[in-house]
Amino acid sequence: MLSLIGLVGGLLLLIVLTIRGMNLFIAAPLCALIVALTNNIPMFMGDTNFVETYMSGFTGFIAAWFFMFLLGALFGKFMEDTGAADSVARWIITKLGYKQAVLAVVMACAILTYGGVSVFVVAFSVYPMAISLFKDANLPRRFIPATMAFGSVTFTMTSAGSPEIQNWIPIKYLGTSPFAAWEVSLVVAVFMAVFGYWWLKRMINKALANGERFETRESDPEIPERDYPHPITGIIPLLVVLVLSFLLHDTLAQMALIVALSGGVLALMLINFRHFHNLGNAINLGTTGALVAIGNTAAVVGFGSIAKNTEAFQQTVAIMTQIPGNELIGAAIAVSVIAGLTGSASGGQAIALPLVGPHYLDQGVEPEQLHRIVSISSGALDSLPHNGYVVTTIRAICNETHKAAYGAVGALTVVVPLIGLTMAIALFSIF
Repeated sequence: MLSLIGLVGGLLLLIVLTIRGMNLFIAAPLCALIVALTNNIPMFMGDTNFVETYMSGFTGFIAAWFFMFLLGALFGKFMEDTGAADSVARWIITKLGYKQAVLAVVMACAILTYGGVSVFVVAFSVYPMAISLFKDANLPRRFIPATMAFGSVTFTMTSAGSPEIQNWIPIKYLGTSPFAAWEVSLVVAVFMAVFGYWWLKRMINKALANGERFETRESDPEIPERDYPHPITGIIPLLVVLVLSFLLHDTLAQMALIVALSGGVLALMLINFRHFHNLGNAINLGTTGALVAIGNTAAVVGFGSIAKNTEAFQQTVAIMTQIPGNELIGAAIAVSVIAGLTGSASGGQAIALPLVGPHYLDQGVEPEQLHRIVSISSGALDSLPHNGYVVTTIRAICNETHKAAYGAVGALTVVVPLIGLTMAIALFSIF
């Protein structure tokens, strides 16, 4: 009982501290320590001690993702400093009109995510364009994180055919393909895209009716009026990232992102070198931003490493796999809960599938159906306030607070996927 109280209490405290703006380098290990103490995990001694377990999760994430964060941050800063992001934003506004700024950001994120670019990298890359579009359209900037998250981690990340790891992890355990149950996936993805966009626009229009407008900040990039580069010079580097990641994903796996981002950065420098406002400053700011972003995320991953070593966590997994009734519902609950506890869709899948996969396959569940349910369910409760992507996007990239931005983010990345998950289970049950 004490183990469960410590696990749930530590998680709730982490969420509360995150919303209140406490530094994650303090909040995450502090809450992880509470979980460890209530679960008899020793501080220093033993094979599974607090310091080594927490730091293995922390450093493991940095080792796996450092270059993607660094290159993604540099790519975003270079787009910003050269004026390429502004140029693309103005071109889109000209073609779609100011009222379509939200749609433009959602489309940009969706295209990059479905093209295989990491959701973290998408956030870095699209933010400069998003800030320009929202500024020109005079929309409240607190909705930028929700707009980018909606286009990145809902109807694209977990859909059939997506090269994101959340759609590929089940293949290893279920023997399926990335296009598993594509018919149901397509229906659910279209629903989430349409319903989520309607809800997002409704929230923004309500804010506008209440008098909210775009607020310029001192931290915003100060790019003077000048001879902006042609919009195509900003689109080409984005296409380089998209094409390289798509072509190399099968052969290089995660390393394809490093190659793709390197190609995008080089293409941007070659095409727009004469348009740099301050190259040295862009490099410094991009590097610093990458370190803050990956550090915030790694801190939460460290908490997840402690959580999954507790007795309560293991018991929770066992209970989830024994839920009576529709097996797909049990699988969905199991993956959702574990993803929520760890604050990671991919982490939740990696922990749940070795148990959930064989258990439900032995009960005769169709592997393709299980694949799609696992994928969609991993992208719901994982987006609670302590999620690494959520923290990185709201704080490190958009410089917002959870209090201002998370309401819309939670609605679009938790509620909408949960509705989509319910629809998927219903469709599988009918057909």
